[in-house]
Amino acid sequence: MIHIGGDYNYPPYEFINDAGEADGYNTELTRAIAEVMGMNIEITLSDWDTTRKRFEQGEVDAMQGMVYSTDRAKQYRFSPPHAIVHQSIFARQGMPKVSQLADLQGHEVIVQRGGIMHDYLQLNSVGAQLILVDTHTAALRLLASGQHDYALVANLPGLYLGQELALSNIVPVGKPFGAQHYGYAVLKNNEELLSQFSEGLAILKNTGRQQAIYDRWLGPLENAGLPWKKIGQAAALISGLLLIILGGIVIWNRMLKRQVSLRTEELKLQQQQLLQADKMTSLGILVSGVAHEINNPSSLLLLNLPVLKEIYQDVEEILEAHYQTHGDFYMGGLTYSRMRHEITPMLDDMLAGTNRIRRIVDDLRDFARQSPSDLNETVDLNEVLATAIRLVDNTIRSATDHFSVTYASAIPPFRGNAQRIEQVIINLIVNACQALTSTQQCIAIKTYYRPKEKQLCLEIKDQGCGIDDDNMSRLSDPFFTTKREQGGTGLGLSVSASIVQEHGGNLVYDSTLGQGTLVTLLLLSQEAREYE
Repeated sequence: MIHIGGDYNYPPYEFINDAGEADGYNTELTRAIAEVMGMNIEITLSDWDTTRKRFEQGEVDAMQGMVYSTDRAKQYRFSPPHAIVHQSIFARQGMPKVSQLADLQGHEVIVQRGGIMHDYLQLNSVGAQLILVDTHTAALRLLASGQHDYALVANLPGLYLGQELALSNIVPVGKPFGAQHYGYAVLKNNEELLSQFSEGLAILKNTGRQQAIYDRWLGPLENAGLPWKKIGQAAALISGLLLIILGGIVIWNRMLKRQVSLRTEELKLQQQQLLQADKMTSLGILVSGVAHEINNPSSLLLLNLPVLKEIYQDVEEILEAHYQTHGDFYMGGLTYSRMRHEITPMLDDMLAGTNRIRRIVDDLRDFARQSPSDLNETVDLNEVLATAIRLVDNTIRSATDHFSVTYASAIPPFRGNAQRIEQVIINLIVNACQALTSTQQCIAIKTYYRPKEKQLCLEIKDQGCGIDDDNMSRLSDPFFTTKREQGGTGLGLSVSASIVQEHGGNLVYDSTLGQGTLVTLLLLSQEAREYE
């Protein structure tokens, strides 16, 4: 059993929730690493100073969240960071702003006992009188009650607790500072355990699972500058007005129906067109905002990753010479003898993943514009299917123990865009996995060719929950989803239907509630498309 320690009052990173259980970003990340590495762990959260002392005494094997410093590195070993922590100075409204720690000279400053800023202020005297408390909550409450001058706490926990505790009279003064690496820590003699956490973290990062956990816990606070509450209120008001307008249209239609049935049918058609136009307008607004927000960091990654690869290739000869002369050494908690063969592929995978993000954003833009894409590739359906299965292999293995694929032999190619059809197949496979309620249920995929119709066919059959008859006609509607609570957006099948239509194909659904679903992707072979 591996004993993991942490702070019981450091939200959103780690804390005890209302059910009395360990929760937060660090806790979920630790459990995910334990899952992929097959580790048996026990997470215990208490006040930070006590946990740190138990850690130093060997009662705790690892800390799931500790800020790195050169002084701490003399005693501990750290994993690659899984977050960047900034510090902020909080004060009551009306207090003078401070832009650097030196401005705290002569003031009473509240800090967490045993925390990184306590360590720093002890090593670098700034002339402030330190008031020590056990938690960030105690620090902010003490400040809000009118005692002492400033509180020096981590930025995101400070913002989180300020909202949770409704401490409206305290605000951060000055910009956040620090940019400190935050990750797992072990004692010096426990590098083997650290390597397990480092490897598990690398797996989660490469599969995108760590980013999903990060966004779920920390993303909303990092973007807290936007007035979401006001936006939500405005959206609710607009929605209410739209509902009133639609209600009036329905009443008006009923009145007209009694008088002129033909006119009623015309009005219904116009209403459907207006609703569809409204959906597409909403989608266009969403796409423009999302594309802008995603493309900025994606562009930064696309620019910097090739540079990082070139930098590593330039220093690789030096590192190899050092290795040959002095023997093995550690890089980011892992041995060089292992990492020298993995760093370049890791950078390539990161670049490929970033390009995929860019392509997905472009797909959303294409869907909103309804403009045709470049469909001039000669594509092998079997190869596209094999690639899609590799990309979602982890999802498949988590969903079912009975997965089978049958590839048709000598299947002709089709004319189109391989990446976009791959996206369709991925969406269909992921939907099939999400429909299963047990790993004993199966998913079967096969490809085949209908020579008479010159049609390529791909069938995905699952034994999942099935689709309600009332929902069958809405599967391709933008934003329609039955998985809203699980984070579904309702865009997957809408984008897929648009892509298949661009290729001159069709998606056919056959489902029985409680028994499963059969989805058939139909595409015309290259010969048939050229004949047209």
